[in-house]
Amino acid sequence: MIKENQRLFNISLVLVDVLVITLSLYCSFWLRFYTTIFGPIGGHLGIMSYTLFLVFAVIPTYLILYFAFGLYKPRRTYKNIFSEATQIIKVNIVAFFVLLAILFIINQPNFSRIMLMLLAIIGSFFGIIERFIVRSILRRVRINNRNLKHILIVGDNDLAFSFARKIKDNPYLGYVVSGILGRSDHIGYEIAGTRIIGAFKDLDNILERNRFDRVVLAIPLRYYYRINELVESCEKYGIKAEIIPDYIRYFPAQPSVDMIEDIPIINIRYVPLDDEFNKFLKYSSDYLISIIAIIITSPIMLITAIAIKLTSKGPIIFKQERIGHNAEPFMMYKFRSMEVQDPRLEKSEWTTKDDPRKTIVGNFIRKTSIDELPQFFNVLKGDMSVVGPRPERPYFVEQFKENVPKYMVKHQVRPGITGWAQIHGCRGDTSIRKRIEYDIEYVENWHMGLDLAIMIKTALKKNPNAY
Repeated sequence: MIKENQRLFNISLVLVDVLVITLSLYCSFWLRFYTTIFGPIGGHLGIMSYTLFLVFAVIPTYLILYFAFGLYKPRRTYKNIFSEATQIIKVNIVAFFVLLAILFIINQPNFSRIMLMLLAIIGSFFGIIERFIVRSILRRVRINNRNLKHILIVGDNDLAFSFARKIKDNPYLGYVVSGILGRSDHIGYEIAGTRIIGAFKDLDNILERNRFDRVVLAIPLRYYYRINELVESCEKYGIKAEIIPDYIRYFPAQPSVDMIEDIPIINIRYVPLDDEFNKFLKYSSDYLISIIAIIITSPIMLITAIAIKLTSKGPIIFKQERIGHNAEPFMMYKFRSMEVQDPRLEKSEWTTKDDPRKTIVGNFIRKTSIDELPQFFNVLKGDMSVVGPRPERPYFVEQFKENVPKYMVKHQVRPGITGWAQIHGCRGDTSIRKRIEYDIEYVENWHMGLDLAIMIKTALKKNPNAY
């Protein structure tokens, strides 16, 4: 029944996508040829020409790309729309270039390229809204105990119980644990609202008498010799066995799997920014945002530079070596907020709340974070990103990498002017371990929506540890 529902849902989703793509094209046509927003309008092809192009090129291209980018896969385990939104944006970017290539091949110079650009922008916007509405409806249906998938868990250790609790605590997933198999002396116990209904040896009988959508094997390492037997039992009844490895404690939030010939290798540190397309999105947004920020804040930077020069001796810009992407050193720029001091002390001393080294102007620009505006030039140079883990001095990096677990993971992405740790108050003289937890969470879960959220919260939130 669930499979039939999934098939009907996918067909319906394709039809809705076709409607959204069609609406996007006609909106783009109206904006381009019935408004003057995008320049003068001369002679142009009629709506019928664009309709034919829609039917024979646009819709097939989009649907193929939607399938290729995994937008018709079940998404029960996705907590938010951001990852799907990123895929929709990717589809529209690729579709823009594919459609340009098609026009070039069929030699149609009269089709509006501006209209195709508008189609990519509007298609992304409408597509994200459509998927958000669809996913919200599905979540509501599942929370109301409809369209549920039934799971049998094989295992009665902490790993199995933790999985059962997570299923129960997250009804939006649309799963229900209908039984647990464990050791014979545990039969009848209840865990997270689910009874242990049999032992491992009873798997064949349980599957024969009941209908489960998924069988999850969550057994300790000492019982791994039984995996082959358990998998064969599942396959005998047409159910795919799924395994939660007992060594999952070593995995990141989203482990990735590579293949060397027919041997899978699990990468225990998944970094979304290793993906070339994600890198392109990140770099492009960084350069654009930094240029805009420099233009907008240039009057503030000019006034700050004059104030520093008039009130204290020394350079306007303070340069300090920091450790960045791939643990490579770079010189980070800031407005000088302290009296000129011995360079040896700069390398190993923290700034304190009432630090006597701060100048009158320095005290103000540190509290308002104006001192960090020159770092947008670091972003333009490619040393930093607008959002990312804050870079640290070499002296402290050497200390922390020995004493703080996973400290060096943060260096797998470019450091940022602001970051996930900073908006949670981990700035200045705060817990390094807590800061690294947030940094690793950012590294392993990056997406453009997260960067946007961090930038908005940075602009709106005053940090009490900025001094």
